[in-house]
Amino acid sequence: MTSTGIIEIAPDVTVAEADLEEQFIRSSGPGGQNVNKVATAVQLRFDARNASGLADPVKARLFRLAGQRATKDGAIVIEASRFRTQERNREDARDRLFALIAEAAKPPPPPRKKTRPSKGAVERRLKAKAGRSQVKKMRGRVDRE
Repeated sequence: MTSTGIIEIAPDVTVAEADLEEQFIRSSGPGGQNVNKVATAVQLRFDARNASGLADPVKARLFRLAGQRATKDGAIVIEASRFRTQERNREDARDRLFALIAEAAKPPPPPRKKTRPSKGAVERRLKAKAGRSQVKKMRGRVDRE
């Protein structure tokens, strides 16, 4: 992170600190009396639709990867309650968001080029098939006289 509040995730992909909004909520699950008193879980919202550091193709891939974590208004919501402290959950939520954005920043692979098998490969395959056919024919019923 730089001093200007911009986090670089990949080349040409940045996230402004202002686009991140954190809210601390109570965790669910076991934890004894502490779970009802302390808000240790983190709900991290990232306004992806209005983020200036993401190109449009990256945004499209990000929304596709986010799935149900993306909201109708263009935000991505990540909840982290794996750890017992706010700070660790905060780091976990940010790490998961940045990993998601980094995955979306990767360009899709080029389409596969169709290739044809060589003439020799076709001949070898047909010869092998004929050989297997012959082996199976030899397994046939034996006539007893």
